[in-house]
Amino acid sequence: MKALYAHAAHDLRLDSCEDAVPGPGQVAIRMRRGGICGSDLHYFNHGGFGSVRLREPMILGHEVAGEISALGEGVTGFKEGDLVAVSPSRPCGACGECLRGLPNQCLSMRFYGSAMPFPHIQGAFRETLVADATQCVNAQGLTAAQAAMAEPLAVCLHAVRNAGEMLGRRVLVTGCGPIGVLVILAARRAGAAQIIATDIADTVLDFAKAAGADVVLNTRTEADALTQYQQGKGSMDVHFECSGAEPALAAGIAALRPRGVLVQLGLSGDMSVPMMQITAKELVLRGSFRFHEEFAVAVDLMRKGLIDVAPLITHSFPLSEYETAFATASDRSKAMKVQLEFS
Repeated sequence: MKALYAHAAHDLRLDSCEDAVPGPGQVAIRMRRGGICGSDLHYFNHGGFGSVRLREPMILGHEVAGEISALGEGVTGFKEGDLVAVSPSRPCGACGECLRGLPNQCLSMRFYGSAMPFPHIQGAFRETLVADATQCVNAQGLTAAQAAMAEPLAVCLHAVRNAGEMLGRRVLVTGCGPIGVLVILAARRAGAAQIIATDIADTVLDFAKAAGADVVLNTRTEADALTQYQQGKGSMDVHFECSGAEPALAAGIAALRPRGVLVQLGLSGDMSVPMMQITAKELVLRGSFRFHEEFAVAVDLMRKGLIDVAPLITHSFPLSEYETAFATASDRSKAMKVQLEFS
């Protein structure tokens, strides 16, 4: 079968990959859709992000959905032909972090398409994937395109959960790519009273507005757009920083009121933090990394129609057109979420 490998920056290759047979507790999945994530773009454009670099060819992809084509011994609850969303999160369940209830921090995490460990963890942009049945969530009633959005939505549900009480809160979201817009949807579902969204591109701000942001601000064309929210000691309760851009981080911290909460999602390397403001305003700084149990919740929310991800899926390309797909996904003026279609 074919799989999409990243060899280095701007070096993607569609090569052969060994097919596998599902073992006990596993299923074989005929892939249908795979979303191109920000981390996939970092591997494509830069060969990695921060200190994480490609050191060997790696199959990309972790936002995927497909149809079960074979069941391994002992698998129940699924049948051939079922559409499933596949969680890329595979914690070991036995390390110290797993045992204290933090599976997303697993010391032996096998997360699809990750160059953090070496050898790298191969990803899911392949025609057939063998996965543990426990990774799969029934996506009946959704399209394959929607089901493949479960992973980024789970990231955002985890972030909103990390932020704490959301009911009635005033929320700032900086960076309105797919994660930022999904955070808007998740925060509103959790009860946020007002959501302010910022970015440097009007195209993505239109998506933020359509997703329910009360105010959208272009900080490229209006550098002091957040000034009104920074008066006194700030006026926002929660800041979700989704861009990984230092200016957005600093502006958001200035807009947080005392004892506000900053949740950092954007991953683009280390940034300088205005620690004096954090100290003086007694702000809470929280990182948010991946997810685990939120994956099934994401599928459930979509199946019940409580969160609609369909408007974010702007482009899809056959796997054979991966170069066009990645070029499109890299152009924020054209695309929000780009997906690959598997035959």
